[in-house]
Amino acid sequence: MKHDMKTAAAAVLGFGAAMIAAAPAWAQDVAAPAVAPVVAPVVATVNKGDTAWMMTSTLLVLMMIVPGLALFYGGLTRAKNMLSTMTQIGAVACLAMLLWVMYGYTMAFGDGGGEYISGFGKALLRGITPDSTAATFTAGVAIPEYVFICFQMTFAAITIALVLGSVVERMKFSAVMVFAIVWLTIVYFPVAHMVWASGGKFFKMGALDFAGGTVVHINAGVSALVAALILGKRIGYPAERMAPHSLTMTGIGTGLLWVGWFGFNAGSALEANGSAGLAMLNTFVATASAGLAWMLIERVNGHQGSALGFCSGIIAGLVAVTPAAGNSGPFGAIILGAVASVVCYYAVTFLKPKLGYDDALDAFGIHGIGGMIGAIGTGIVYAPSLGGPGKPDFDMGHQLFVQVAAVATTIVWAAVGTVIAIYVAKALTGLRVSREVETEGLDIGEHGERAYN
Repeated sequence: MKHDMKTAAAAVLGFGAAMIAAAPAWAQDVAAPAVAPVVAPVVATVNKGDTAWMMTSTLLVLMMIVPGLALFYGGLTRAKNMLSTMTQIGAVACLAMLLWVMYGYTMAFGDGGGEYISGFGKALLRGITPDSTAATFTAGVAIPEYVFICFQMTFAAITIALVLGSVVERMKFSAVMVFAIVWLTIVYFPVAHMVWASGGKFFKMGALDFAGGTVVHINAGVSALVAALILGKRIGYPAERMAPHSLTMTGIGTGLLWVGWFGFNAGSALEANGSAGLAMLNTFVATASAGLAWMLIERVNGHQGSALGFCSGIIAGLVAVTPAAGNSGPFGAIILGAVASVVCYYAVTFLKPKLGYDDALDAFGIHGIGGMIGAIGTGIVYAPSLGGPGKPDFDMGHQLFVQVAAVATTIVWAAVGTVIAIYVAKALTGLRVSREVETEGLDIGEHGERAYN
């Protein structure tokens, strides 16, 4: 009897359990509650792989400055100004790093602010800790904010160093330092905010600048031209021959710049992902195309293909592909690099002599002109019909309008800011070395040393 009662109880319990288990399937049809599902907000978490890549990219960009740009520019000067050129580049890079953590980062990427600067809430990196994060381009993925600060800091450092290419061999070291302080404050930091910060004017308009066509190259190139015009020509220019003293060093610097540029371009993806891979590939092929195109156009114009031309073409290609690195397909990048190389060649060999300005190391002819071609050309090669990553409904006409607006604003902003910065430097330091120092060389006159004994 007890056994029969246990069996009956088990049957009832089993039936009840089955009904409970089945309840969700039919209860939803009978009396489902009208409550929306709760969606938890996406919390950004630090990805260690992305972080490692960004730290590596930051060091690659540093390599672009010292030793890359220092050797590239230094080799192009006369021997008596080699150390002066390298010292100026290193010193302004160091100065930019200090200004960046003091107030540059908060002006460009701090919380709040308007379309032109971000404000001063993070001055001296106030409120930032090892736990602070910076968003990447993927929801829920972040990198430490300190790493983002370092990465963007190297961009500020190399941009001011690029400007010096037009004024070497005649500008006082003290003037260079004063100019750098003013220029970074009123030119670079606001332009970086306008183009790259989420609240910036051109970011909101949809301007495409993957790694610095406007922020770095047009900014630096236009500023270099304005500074050279105000400073005046070197003694003996253009009648006296002022050939590079060491194309070997320039070649080494070119190689270091190209390697470092992968941190510059692929690093701007902020993640170790397919976008970074596309930027890496484009940085290879656009540069290769440009280096060969420069030598070819030299032959077309009746000259031998030169080592200097090859190095110049490499830099022109790197400059042009910078805004398009992750915004173009590989074949679009190849065309963009070749076009930029040819146009920069004519800017350096025909436009500069015709207009008579003394852009000593062709900072405007390559970085300014190449940056403009790259920034505007990005609005074309972004099209999916040309292999770019744009969406099927991509409007090329509208994008070109936005690109041209960003380029034009950068040109005007950089020109006006440079005039202010150069005249402040002139008022405080006299700007230019004496005739005796320029003739003897800035290595001895400004630093008391010689590159070669």
